[in-house]
Amino acid sequence: MDTLNILYLVGALLIFASIMASTLSARLGVPLLLLFLAVGMLAGEEGILGIEFSQYNIANFVGQAALACILLDGGLRTSFKSFRVGLKPAITLATWGVLATVMILGVFVTWLLKVDWRIGMLMAAIVGSTDAAAVFSLLRNGGVKLNDRVQATLELESGANDPLAILLVTGLIALNIDPAGQTIVGFSSLLLQQLVFGLGMGLLFGYLLSRLLPKVHLAEGMYAILILSAGLSVFAATNLIGGSGFLAVYLTGALIGNYKVRSTEHVMRVMDSFAWLSQAVLFVVLGLLVTPSNVINVWYYSVAIAAFMILVARPIAVYTSVKPFKFKDREIGFISWVGLRGAVPITLAILPVMAGIDDAFMLFDIAFGVVVLSLILQGTTIPVMAKLFKVRIPNNKDPEEEHEVWVSDKASITLYEFEVKQGAFAIGRHPKGISKRVSPDEISIFALVRGQQIVMVDENTKLKFGDRVWYAMRGKHASQIAKVFNDTTLDRKVIDDFYGSWLLSPSVKLGDLPFFTGVMTSESLVDRLKSKPDDTESRTSNMWQQTVAEYVKACLETAPVSGDTVDINDEWSLVIKEVDDQGKLRTIGLKHEKRPIVA
Repeated sequence: MDTLNILYLVGALLIFASIMASTLSARLGVPLLLLFLAVGMLAGEEGILGIEFSQYNIANFVGQAALACILLDGGLRTSFKSFRVGLKPAITLATWGVLATVMILGVFVTWLLKVDWRIGMLMAAIVGSTDAAAVFSLLRNGGVKLNDRVQATLELESGANDPLAILLVTGLIALNIDPAGQTIVGFSSLLLQQLVFGLGMGLLFGYLLSRLLPKVHLAEGMYAILILSAGLSVFAATNLIGGSGFLAVYLTGALIGNYKVRSTEHVMRVMDSFAWLSQAVLFVVLGLLVTPSNVINVWYYSVAIAAFMILVARPIAVYTSVKPFKFKDREIGFISWVGLRGAVPITLAILPVMAGIDDAFMLFDIAFGVVVLSLILQGTTIPVMAKLFKVRIPNNKDPEEEHEVWVSDKASITLYEFEVKQGAFAIGRHPKGISKRVSPDEISIFALVRGQQIVMVDENTKLKFGDRVWYAMRGKHASQIAKVFNDTTLDRKVIDDFYGSWLLSPSVKLGDLPFFTGVMTSESLVDRLKSKPDDTESRTSNMWQQTVAEYVKACLETAPVSGDTVDINDEWSLVIKEVDDQGKLRTIGLKHEKRPIVA
């Protein structure tokens, strides 16, 4: 009994320490997942507590369950809008991208470690895929707003590339154990089986569960447990029939999350807690499992492999994967950099150890080092690299908080919290008349909080800096209201610098804008049109009849997202500011910027 209580105490204290360490994450600029790993290592056999933990089977069990929970939560928060702009490039990255990374990196690892090519390819396969836990955590909680195309591609890739990575690792393990018994046909059929069964189970049970949940009436706290248990059931069942459980549970979450009903919306915060707990437990257990001295003994291999992967293998794989989808070079550069490695490579590195492969412990230690380097180098530099590659979008359209209150099984009212920022338009205004663009019938004041106290609102109430207002709304007006509360002088300058000082209606014709009359006949534009292989005269004659939206879409040749830029000449450009959920352009900025002429 004492042993059991000691296990409870130690386990709970480790999780407690991990969560408390999260308060340092933002201050130090260190990814939270790295702190979880550090807590586990400090408690391990060479750490402060000296806990000897070498149960690879238990670590694998914890890893599989935790990753399934993380992917389920990621799927619940993935909007179908992400599929519109990022599905095709993400699928290509999750298949060809992983395969290209493994092949290129495998050749380098074989040369570097001076091992059999099968071991080199196995090492490359272990670290060849991006990690959903790391990507979801660092992109969604890193305080950086990326353009939708880049964010969607990275998130969907991390959720979809596990099947191929796992298959490559298991296939290469089998190739190392029994080379004669493996064939290309067998390997290809196994890959197809994994993808087809994973896709089929995810879509089938995601659809069934999304339709079942509205018909089930439970206590509110039970819905999250129901969704979690259903997701884990789909994960396990898909694995049992030979499919990819990770792909299935991710798709299940996506279908449930996009079918918004009373039984699913209010569980998001609970599921968020489950996902954070899974990440904490997973990384603490992996930290306990590793022996730091062994990782240090092979640090130079980890550094060399991480550097080659980040600077050579990943960029080549990303470029060949997404360039056909008309991604800009700066977007490709950022996607290449944010190839985050996390729990998945360490979990995959456990499999060769369990299979008794030669040099398996060395592979595990190298993989751990690569993950730590990835989290440090790539995880801590996301804001800097987003600015460098110009994929960061200025954002003043988000409320502080939002809560959905379901008044029936199919009807809801959303409560939004907004804080009055210094210099915002809201200062001095009555909270009810905050925007003339929003009908009074669609917005009601729920509460006005000033100095931690609720203030009664009367006809003489004026908003002050620091006030927090809760509104109950029907319709999609949150972004419009947020701009009134958040749009400070500094924010306006940043947004104007990014989108331009003038806003154009997407439906206005180019020929109706006096500005374009001179620009469209300029030599620089005509020369650029002549460089196109299609008919210049017809393009020029039809151009005046095009709307701004049609012109922008014709130049982009891909699904538009906020932040996309179309150059008109050396000084003027059109910048997309707002795109609705169906991909229709809402607002386009006109930007004047004197750019240096390149000889």
